[in-house]
Amino acid sequence: MSDSAGKIIILGAKGMLGSDVVAECKSRGIAFDAYDLPEFDITDQRQLLSVVRQASVIVNCAAYTDVENAETETELASRVNAEAVGHLSAFARKTGAWVLHISTDFVFDGEGSKPYTEKDVPHPINAYGRTKLAGERLLIENRCRYCIMRVEWTYGQNGNNFVKKLLQKARTEKELKVVDDQIGSPTATTEAAKAICDVMAKKPKGIFHFASQGYVSRFGVAQFIAETLRLDVQLTSCETSDYPSKAPRPLNSRFDCNKIRKLLHGQIKPWQGPLEEFLKKL
Repeated sequence: MSDSAGKIIILGAKGMLGSDVVAECKSRGIAFDAYDLPEFDITDQRQLLSVVRQASVIVNCAAYTDVENAETETELASRVNAEAVGHLSAFARKTGAWVLHISTDFVFDGEGSKPYTEKDVPHPINAYGRTKLAGERLLIENRCRYCIMRVEWTYGQNGNNFVKKLLQKARTEKELKVVDDQIGSPTATTEAAKAICDVMAKKPKGIFHFASQGYVSRFGVAQFIAETLRLDVQLTSCETSDYPSKAPRPLNSRFDCNKIRKLLHGQIKPWQGPLEEFLKKL
């Protein structure tokens, strides 16, 4: 069956990214239906099938994103990030729906210093990355009409993220240590949502990378935040190895975003502008 006469469906619509996809769709006058917990559980196959049957386009922002706890809650992370995506893609293949699935830079190991292209071979180093990669592979193997958009270092009004955690610490601590050897592109979920809507209009097939323009360390992001908000805090750089954690983090999260540029209405913004705008709204 080809494109059904169904609806645009957004899964994970209350999350950090999903809520901004909802807002962007509203601003563009795009009609959609939104689903998320507690009313909708993507791991419930009956609920999922019922939703997919209504859809011609499905944007899947639903995910288990707690990187640390994924090391001990691996079964739950796998159900959400992998198994549910497998069921989604199997159902979509039968109905002809096109699926835009959101993934992550954590499918890579972060070795080397070159920006990752879509042709680079994934090699995740933590449970979260492994479950997200498993979801990607199930999506591809089930041969539905699909597009995978990998995003990185996202921050937004909803949910936890590096920017909000840093600001929370700055309220109670005068000295903060921030890692200087993790490099990537801070990406506002508002900007990712615009890209999602642009891509959704063209329904391409394959994998695409999206992130803000330019690269910076976590420490560099902290410096930018402190300077922008004139925080009374002393920042000290350190290495990732100085922060023992259950989940290893990739040091290199640079994305090459050349492939997706031809699908976007405008230029990809440098990371500084959207972050400054986000900080002013807080």
